[in-house]
Amino acid sequence: MKQAIREQNASTPNWQRLYAPIAAELSAAEDVLRRELSSDDAAVDGLVKHAFRLGGKRLRPALLLLSAKATGEVVPDHVVLAAVVEMIHTATLVHDDVLDEADLRRHRKTINARNGNEASVLVGDFLFTHAFYLASSLETTYACQVIGRATNVVCAGELRQIHSRGNFRLAENEYLSIIEAKTAELCACCCRLGAHYAGAGAETEDALARYGRNLGIAFQIADDLLDLVGDEIAMGKSLGTDLDKQKMTLPLIRLLGESSAAERSEIVELLGSPKAADRSQVNVWLERSDALEYARSKARRFAAAARAETAHLAPGAARDVLEALAELVVDRSV
Repeated sequence: MKQAIREQNASTPNWQRLYAPIAAELSAAEDVLRRELSSDDAAVDGLVKHAFRLGGKRLRPALLLLSAKATGEVVPDHVVLAAVVEMIHTATLVHDDVLDEADLRRHRKTINARNGNEASVLVGDFLFTHAFYLASSLETTYACQVIGRATNVVCAGELRQIHSRGNFRLAENEYLSIIEAKTAELCACCCRLGAHYAGAGAETEDALARYGRNLGIAFQIADDLLDLVGDEIAMGKSLGTDLDKQKMTLPLIRLLGESSAAERSEIVELLGSPKAADRSQVNVWLERSDALEYARSKARRFAAAARAETAHLAPGAARDVLEALAELVVDRSV
Protein backbone atom coordinates (compact mmCIF):
# COMPACT_ATOMS: atom_id res chain seq x y z
CA MET A 1 0.00 0.00 0.00
CA LYS A 2 2.75 2.47 0.97
CA GLN A 3 4.68 1.85 -2.26
CA ALA A 4 1.52 2.30 -4.32
CA ILE A 5 0.87 5.64 -2.62
CA ARG A 6 4.43 6.81 -3.28
CA GLU A 7 4.18 5.86 -6.97
CA GLN A 8 0.84 7.61 -7.21
CA ASN A 9 2.22 10.78 -5.62
CA ALA A 10 5.24 10.73 -7.93
CA SER A 11 3.00 10.69 -10.98
CA THR A 12 0.41 13.22 -9.82
CA PRO A 13 -0.40 14.93 -6.51
CA ASN A 14 -4.07 13.94 -6.87
CA TRP A 15 -5.51 14.49 -3.45
CA GLN A 16 -8.80 12.77 -4.17
CA ARG A 17 -7.10 9.58 -5.33
CA LEU A 18 -5.00 9.58 -2.19
CA TYR A 19 -8.20 9.74 -0.13
CA ALA A 20 -9.45 6.42 -1.55
CA PRO A 21 -9.77 4.72 1.87
CA ILE A 22 -12.28 7.39 2.93
CA ALA A 23 -13.87 8.12 -0.45
CA ALA A 24 -17.36 7.07 0.62
CA GLU A 25 -17.21 9.09 3.83
CA LEU A 26 -15.88 12.20 2.05
CA SER A 27 -18.67 11.86 -0.48
CA ALA A 28 -21.19 11.73 2.37
CA ALA A 29 -19.65 14.89 3.85
CA GLU A 30 -20.00 16.61 0.47
CA ASP A 31 -23.68 15.64 0.51
CA VAL A 32 -24.01 17.31 3.91
CA LEU A 33 -22.36 20.46 2.56
CA ARG A 34 -24.68 20.59 -0.45
CA ARG A 35 -27.73 20.07 1.73
CA GLU A 36 -26.80 22.47 4.50
CA LEU A 37 -25.51 25.31 2.36
CA SER A 38 -28.27 25.53 -0.21
CA SER A 39 -30.49 28.61 -0.05
CA ASP A 40 -33.87 29.52 -1.49
CA ASP A 41 -32.41 32.94 -2.28
CA ALA A 42 -30.58 32.75 -5.60
CA ALA A 43 -28.02 35.42 -4.68
CA VAL A 44 -27.03 33.76 -1.41
CA ASP A 45 -27.06 30.30 -2.98
CA GLY A 46 -24.77 31.41 -5.80
CA LEU A 47 -22.26 33.10 -3.52
CA VAL A 48 -22.00 30.17 -1.11
CA LYS A 49 -21.67 27.63 -3.91
CA HIS A 50 -18.93 29.73 -5.49
CA ALA A 51 -17.08 29.77 -2.16
CA PHE A 52 -16.96 25.98 -2.18
CA ARG A 53 -15.80 25.84 -5.76
CA LEU A 54 -12.78 27.84 -4.52
CA GLY A 55 -11.84 24.97 -2.20
CA GLY A 56 -10.00 21.95 -3.49
CA LYS A 57 -7.86 19.67 -1.38
CA ARG A 58 -10.44 18.89 1.32
CA LEU A 59 -7.44 18.26 3.58
CA ARG A 60 -9.18 19.14 6.86
CA PRO A 61 -12.18 16.81 6.48
CA ALA A 62 -9.83 14.12 5.17
CA LEU A 63 -7.64 14.43 8.28
CA LEU A 64 -10.70 14.08 10.49
CA LEU A 65 -11.98 11.00 8.66
CA LEU A 66 -8.56 9.35 8.34
CA SER A 67 -7.92 9.85 12.05
CA ALA A 68 -11.27 8.22 12.75
CA LYS A 69 -10.62 5.25 10.49
CA ALA A 70 -7.07 4.82 11.84
CA THR A 71 -8.35 4.53 15.42
CA GLY A 72 -11.78 2.96 15.11
CA GLU A 73 -14.90 3.27 12.98
CA VAL A 74 -16.31 6.25 11.12
CA VAL A 75 -19.71 7.12 12.59
CA PRO A 76 -22.36 9.62 11.41
CA ASP A 77 -21.01 12.34 13.72
CA HIS A 78 -17.70 12.16 11.85
CA VAL A 79 -19.41 12.90 8.55
CA VAL A 80 -21.18 15.93 10.04
CA LEU A 81 -17.95 17.19 11.57
CA ALA A 82 -16.05 16.70 8.31
CA ALA A 83 -18.54 19.09 6.70
CA VAL A 84 -18.22 21.48 9.64
CA VAL A 85 -14.43 21.78 9.45
CA GLU A 86 -14.58 22.31 5.69
CA MET A 87 -17.09 25.15 6.22
CA ILE A 88 -14.73 26.73 8.72
CA HIS A 89 -11.69 26.33 6.48
CA THR A 90 -13.54 27.78 3.50
CA ALA A 91 -14.65 30.73 5.61
CA THR A 92 -11.02 31.45 6.48
CA LEU A 93 -10.03 31.29 2.81
CA VAL A 94 -12.78 33.74 1.84
CA HIS A 95 -11.64 36.16 4.54
CA ASP A 96 -7.95 35.62 3.68
CA ASP A 97 -8.61 36.63 0.08
CA VAL A 98 -10.02 39.91 1.34
CA LEU A 99 -6.99 40.52 3.56
CA ASP A 100 -4.56 39.63 0.76
CA GLU A 101 -6.57 41.38 -1.97
CA ALA A 102 -6.24 38.15 -3.96
CA ASP A 103 -7.95 37.85 -7.33
CA LEU A 104 -7.65 34.12 -8.03
CA ARG A 105 -8.12 30.87 -6.16
CA ARG A 106 -8.38 27.44 -7.76
CA HIS A 107 -8.31 29.07 -11.21
CA ARG A 108 -11.46 31.07 -10.41
CA LYS A 109 -12.09 34.63 -9.39
CA THR A 110 -12.25 35.09 -5.63
CA ILE A 111 -15.50 36.35 -4.16
CA ASN A 112 -13.90 39.70 -3.33
CA ALA A 113 -12.71 40.08 -6.93
CA ARG A 114 -16.09 39.06 -8.31
CA ASN A 115 -18.55 40.46 -5.78
CA GLY A 116 -16.58 42.83 -3.55
CA ASN A 117 -15.27 42.80 0.00
CA GLU A 118 -18.66 43.30 1.66
CA ALA A 119 -20.05 40.12 0.09
CA SER A 120 -16.85 38.22 0.95
CA VAL A 121 -16.95 39.16 4.63
CA LEU A 122 -20.61 38.20 4.89
CA VAL A 123 -20.13 34.88 3.06
CA GLY A 124 -17.31 34.02 5.45
CA ASP A 125 -19.49 34.93 8.42
CA PHE A 126 -22.35 32.87 6.98
CA LEU A 127 -20.08 29.82 6.78
CA PHE A 128 -18.65 30.29 10.27
CA THR A 129 -22.04 30.64 11.91
CA HIS A 130 -23.59 27.74 10.03
CA ALA A 131 -20.63 25.53 10.94
CA PHE A 132 -21.23 26.14 14.64
CA TYR A 133 -24.97 25.63 14.24
CA LEU A 134 -24.32 22.26 12.59
CA ALA A 135 -21.78 21.22 15.23
CA SER A 136 -24.31 22.08 17.93
CA SER A 137 -26.71 19.54 16.44
CA LEU A 138 -24.58 16.69 17.83
CA GLU A 139 -25.56 15.11 21.15
CA THR A 140 -22.66 16.63 23.11
CA THR A 141 -21.01 20.05 23.12
CA TYR A 142 -17.49 18.60 22.89
CA ALA A 143 -17.05 19.40 19.20
CA CYS A 144 -18.31 22.96 19.66
CA GLN A 145 -15.87 23.50 22.51
CA VAL A 146 -12.86 22.11 20.61
CA ILE A 147 -13.71 23.89 17.36
CA GLY A 148 -14.52 27.13 19.17
CA ARG A 149 -11.15 27.17 20.86
CA ALA A 150 -9.37 26.26 17.61
CA THR A 151 -11.04 28.99 15.56
CA ASN A 152 -10.22 31.53 18.25
CA VAL A 153 -6.55 30.52 18.05
CA VAL A 154 -6.70 30.73 14.23
CA CYS A 155 -8.09 34.26 14.34
CA ALA A 156 -5.50 35.32 16.91
CA GLY A 157 -2.78 33.93 14.63
CA GLU A 158 -4.10 35.96 11.71
CA LEU A 159 -4.17 39.08 13.87
CA ARG A 160 -0.59 38.46 14.96
CA GLN A 161 0.46 38.09 11.33
CA ILE A 162 -1.21 41.37 10.38
CA HIS A 163 0.52 43.08 13.31
CA SER A 164 3.89 41.68 12.17
CA ARG A 165 3.66 43.00 8.60
CA GLY A 166 6.68 45.10 7.77
CA ASN A 167 8.58 43.79 10.79
CA PHE A 168 11.78 42.81 9.03
CA ARG A 169 13.27 41.66 12.32
CA LEU A 170 10.62 39.00 12.95
CA ALA A 171 12.33 35.99 14.55
CA GLU A 172 11.96 32.45 13.22
CA ASN A 173 10.37 31.19 16.43
CA GLU A 174 7.74 33.94 16.26
CA TYR A 175 6.98 33.08 12.64
CA LEU A 176 6.56 29.41 13.58
CA SER A 177 4.29 30.37 16.47
CA ILE A 178 2.11 32.43 14.12
CA ILE A 179 1.69 29.68 11.52
CA GLU A 180 1.10 27.09 14.24
CA ALA A 181 -1.87 29.20 15.28
CA LYS A 182 -3.28 30.32 11.94
CA THR A 183 -2.87 27.04 10.03
CA ALA A 184 -1.79 24.12 12.21
CA GLU A 185 -4.35 24.61 14.97
CA LEU A 186 -7.29 23.64 12.77
CA CYS A 187 -5.41 20.60 11.41
CA ALA A 188 -4.73 19.47 14.99
CA CYS A 189 -8.39 20.05 15.84
CA CYS A 190 -9.53 17.86 12.93
CA CYS A 191 -7.31 14.97 13.96
CA ARG A 192 -8.39 15.23 17.60
CA LEU A 193 -12.07 15.20 16.66
CA GLY A 194 -11.62 12.20 14.39
CA ALA A 195 -9.93 10.18 17.13
CA HIS A 196 -12.29 11.32 19.89
CA TYR A 197 -15.50 10.41 18.09
CA ALA A 198 -13.99 7.04 17.14
CA GLY A 199 -13.59 6.27 20.84
CA ALA A 200 -9.80 6.55 20.97
CA GLY A 201 -8.08 7.08 24.30
CA ALA A 202 -6.64 10.40 25.44
CA GLU A 203 -3.07 9.37 24.57
CA THR A 204 -4.06 8.53 20.99
CA GLU A 205 -6.06 11.74 20.68
CA ASP A 206 -3.06 13.76 21.80
CA ALA A 207 -0.71 11.93 19.41
CA LEU A 208 -2.97 12.56 16.43
CA ALA A 209 -3.40 16.19 17.45
CA ARG A 210 0.40 16.50 17.44
CA TYR A 211 0.43 14.82 14.02
CA GLY A 212 -2.03 17.41 12.71
CA ARG A 213 -0.12 20.29 14.27
CA ASN A 214 3.22 19.26 12.77
CA LEU A 215 1.58 18.53 9.43
CA GLY A 216 -0.07 21.95 9.42
CA ILE A 217 3.21 23.74 10.12
CA ALA A 218 4.93 21.80 7.32
CA PHE A 219 2.03 22.61 4.98
CA GLN A 220 2.22 26.34 5.72
CA ILE A 221 5.99 26.57 5.28
CA ALA A 222 5.58 24.85 1.90
CA ASP A 223 2.72 27.21 1.04
CA ASP A 224 4.87 30.22 1.90
CA LEU A 225 7.61 28.87 -0.36
CA LEU A 226 5.14 28.45 -3.22
CA ASP A 227 3.94 32.02 -2.74
CA LEU A 228 7.49 33.14 -3.52
CA VAL A 229 8.59 30.69 -6.22
CA GLY A 230 5.47 28.79 -7.30
CA ASP A 231 3.79 28.81 -10.70
CA GLU A 232 0.66 30.95 -10.55
CA ILE A 233 -0.92 29.22 -13.55
CA ALA A 234 -0.32 25.75 -12.12
CA MET A 235 -1.52 26.73 -8.66
CA GLY A 236 -4.50 28.68 -9.96
CA LYS A 237 -4.34 31.36 -7.29
CA SER A 238 -2.77 34.76 -6.76
CA LEU A 239 0.88 34.48 -5.69
CA GLY A 240 3.27 37.07 -4.36
CA THR A 241 0.74 38.36 -1.85
CA ASP A 242 3.14 37.80 1.05
CA LEU A 243 5.65 40.20 -0.49
CA ASP A 244 2.89 42.64 -1.42
CA LYS A 245 1.73 42.68 2.20
CA GLN A 246 5.27 42.63 3.62
CA LYS A 247 4.67 39.36 5.44
CA MET A 248 7.86 37.86 6.76
CA THR A 249 7.91 34.17 5.91
CA LEU A 250 10.63 31.64 6.70
CA PRO A 251 12.71 32.03 3.50
CA LEU A 252 12.84 35.79 3.99
CA ILE A 253 13.67 35.47 7.69
CA ARG A 254 16.53 33.11 6.83
CA LEU A 255 17.75 35.36 4.01
CA LEU A 256 17.95 38.42 6.25
CA GLY A 257 19.41 36.46 9.12
CA GLU A 258 22.32 35.19 7.01
CA SER A 259 23.03 38.48 5.22
CA SER A 260 25.69 41.02 6.05
CA ALA A 261 24.63 44.42 7.37
CA ALA A 262 25.03 46.01 3.93
CA GLU A 263 23.17 43.18 2.18
CA ARG A 264 20.41 43.28 4.75
CA SER A 265 19.94 47.00 4.23
CA GLU A 266 19.59 46.50 0.47
CA ILE A 267 17.15 43.61 0.85
CA VAL A 268 15.01 45.46 3.39
CA GLU A 269 14.80 48.41 0.99
CA LEU A 270 13.55 46.05 -1.73
CA LEU A 271 11.04 44.43 0.62
CA GLY A 272 9.69 47.82 1.63
CA SER A 273 9.40 49.14 -1.90
CA PRO A 274 5.92 49.51 -3.42
CA LYS A 275 7.35 48.71 -6.87
CA ALA A 276 6.73 45.18 -8.15
CA ALA A 277 10.01 45.27 -10.07
CA ASP A 278 11.93 45.95 -6.85
CA ARG A 279 10.13 43.17 -5.02
CA SER A 280 10.92 40.73 -7.82
CA GLN A 281 14.60 41.35 -7.12
CA VAL A 282 14.10 39.66 -3.77
CA ASN A 283 13.88 36.34 -5.60
CA VAL A 284 17.34 36.97 -7.03
CA TRP A 285 18.68 37.26 -3.49
CA LEU A 286 16.76 34.14 -2.44
CA GLU A 287 18.23 32.09 -5.28
CA ARG A 288 21.75 33.19 -4.32
CA SER A 289 21.29 32.08 -0.73
CA ASP A 290 20.36 28.87 1.06
CA ALA A 291 17.06 30.38 2.23
CA LEU A 292 14.75 28.35 -0.01
CA GLU A 293 16.41 25.03 0.76
CA TYR A 294 16.57 25.94 4.45
CA ALA A 295 12.79 26.46 4.48
CA ARG A 296 12.19 23.20 2.59
CA SER A 297 14.42 21.35 5.04
CA LYS A 298 12.52 22.84 7.98
CA ALA A 299 9.20 21.80 6.42
CA ARG A 300 10.53 18.25 6.00
CA ARG A 301 11.54 18.17 9.67
CA PHE A 302 8.00 19.02 10.76
CA ALA A 303 6.62 16.48 8.28
CA ALA A 304 8.92 13.83 9.76
CA ALA A 305 7.72 14.75 13.25
CA ALA A 306 4.14 14.28 12.01
CA ARG A 307 4.94 10.83 10.57
CA ALA A 308 6.53 9.77 13.85
CA GLU A 309 3.21 10.31 15.63
CA THR A 310 1.56 7.59 13.50
CA ALA A 311 3.97 4.87 14.63
CA HIS A 312 1.71 3.53 17.37
CA LEU A 313 -1.38 3.31 15.14
CA ALA A 314 -2.51 -0.09 13.92
CA PRO A 315 -1.28 -0.92 10.40
CA GLY A 316 -3.82 -0.17 7.71
CA ALA A 317 -4.75 1.98 4.75
CA ALA A 318 -5.71 5.00 6.86
CA ARG A 319 -2.36 5.07 8.65
CA ASP A 320 -0.56 4.68 5.32
CA VAL A 321 -2.36 7.71 3.93
CA LEU A 322 -1.60 9.79 7.01
CA GLU A 323 2.07 8.97 6.53
CA ALA A 324 1.89 9.73 2.80
CA LEU A 325 0.22 13.08 3.45
CA ALA A 326 3.23 14.17 5.47
CA GLU A 327 5.35 13.75 2.33
CA LEU A 328 2.80 15.26 -0.06
CA VAL A 329 2.22 18.50 1.83
CA VAL A 330 5.93 19.34 1.52
CA ASP A 331 6.82 18.02 -1.93
CA ARG A 332 4.00 19.59 -3.91
CA SER A 333 3.66 22.20 -6.62
CA VAL A 334 -0.01 23.09 -5.98
